[in-house]
Amino acid sequence: MNKAKYILDKDYVIGEVDKRLYGSFVEHLRRVVYNGLYEPGHPLADERGFRKDVIETVKQANISVVRYPGGNFVSGYHWTDGIGPISKRKRRLDLAWQTTETNQVGIDEFADWVKKANAEFMASVNLGTGTPQEAGEMVEYCNHPSGSYWSDLRREYGHADPFKIKLWCLGNEMDGEWQIGRMTPEDYAKKALETAKIMKWVDPSIELVACGSCCTEVPTYPDWDRIVLEHTYEKVDYISLHRYYSYDPAHHLFYPTIEDQSDIGYFPIDLQDFLHTVISAADYVKTKNHSSKTMNISFDEWNVVSSSNPVFFPIEPWQTSIDEGEEVFSMLDVLVYGGLLCTFVKNSDRVKIACQSLLLNTGGMFYTKKGGQLVRNSVYYPFQQVATYGQGVSLLDRVTCPMIKTNHRGEVPAMQTASVFNDQDGSLNVFIVNYDGEDDSELSMDFRSFANIRMVEHSIMDGDLQSVNSFTEPDKVKPRNQKTNQVTNGVVNVIIPKSSWNMLRFSTGAKG
Repeated sequence: MNKAKYILDKDYVIGEVDKRLYGSFVEHLRRVVYNGLYEPGHPLADERGFRKDVIETVKQANISVVRYPGGNFVSGYHWTDGIGPISKRKRRLDLAWQTTETNQVGIDEFADWVKKANAEFMASVNLGTGTPQEAGEMVEYCNHPSGSYWSDLRREYGHADPFKIKLWCLGNEMDGEWQIGRMTPEDYAKKALETAKIMKWVDPSIELVACGSCCTEVPTYPDWDRIVLEHTYEKVDYISLHRYYSYDPAHHLFYPTIEDQSDIGYFPIDLQDFLHTVISAADYVKTKNHSSKTMNISFDEWNVVSSSNPVFFPIEPWQTSIDEGEEVFSMLDVLVYGGLLCTFVKNSDRVKIACQSLLLNTGGMFYTKKGGQLVRNSVYYPFQQVATYGQGVSLLDRVTCPMIKTNHRGEVPAMQTASVFNDQDGSLNVFIVNYDGEDDSELSMDFRSFANIRMVEHSIMDGDLQSVNSFTEPDKVKPRNQKTNQVTNGVVNVIIPKSSWNMLRFSTGAKG
């Protein structure tokens, strides 16, 4: 058995964890919307056609914010197609995903859905084929109380009160060659700046997110981030980043990958490097502009692309809807998820928003059967645990653990960790991934600055790395509780199983 050591001090605060760190993403893609969260005729559909079991699952996951409507979809989408009487809405060819968009769900419907799900609406505007004026009119429709053309049209269509959408994304992945309306960083920055001016003239209270690098493989990275911020720094509030990780070279998105299963412990290191690079670019622009403003990160797309996930694209071009095909996640994916979540928490001083992609079915934390049941994927559980118990301030922990070999990325630490202290209720919660597939670890945890600490729970996910939850075995991969250990003189020894995700909860009695 390996030996490892963990030290934590309550005075070493990284930053406050923003509740919007635990967000998700809904796009008109495969079965995310249609025959996903929206399924009229389902036994559990509400009066608007939304599945109530989906809404309840989102609530239970403590998802705080949901980005909509894209994604690649938004770069060819005109929001006015999705308002007004549903029977009169136009059917459009969606060039992003080669499907036929019926526009049964639009801004009004999604605003109702996200409210039912107790989440915040994070809206995206079209900066591909769209114009700055259209973006400003969308803000007017959504946020202006009344007395103007677009706000009164919203009232006419059944919403007397404004939606009060706070967060707005200025386009999506405009550096990607696959994007409708792809631009150079200079051209995007100019368009984003003019769009930001109009949107904030309509509603000065909104927060804007500029497109940063969609991945590290694009040839413009990291100059894109610097150039965009040099133009927009004082008009935007966040710069967005996207990243998908794959451990199967046969399954990836737009760029080939070399990593395999042995390399998953490297993914948090890569994510940390990505964050460090873009934060450095932002701080360079801050200094260059002699600005007092600090630019934070909205990491509004992230996920793992595993060998059990089909590609995003439809089976046949120009399908109206896709009725079948689920994306399942394994126990191995739990380890990847956990490491990425820990990295976001450990960067909570600068990463304020993060959106897992996508919410359900396509890359989802859960999936549904048309007319049938809902199943929580394995990755639902680490997300739910961190979203529920990762509220407070992130603390700087120190971990000494063995190194493990990877096939492509050298040696990496066997463990990734994050810790959050909540002085409102005195809770201290620690999240640990053990990537070592050979040996358990005896971890000595030193809480030297907490006088009256007591262990409350040790939740573990481990077992067969290829196990998945299915319609026939919906609970095959889920957390189990281990017997808690006694804390003596601020130290507790715990066993961290090989290839496992762990949540350790403590009570400190140190309420603010």
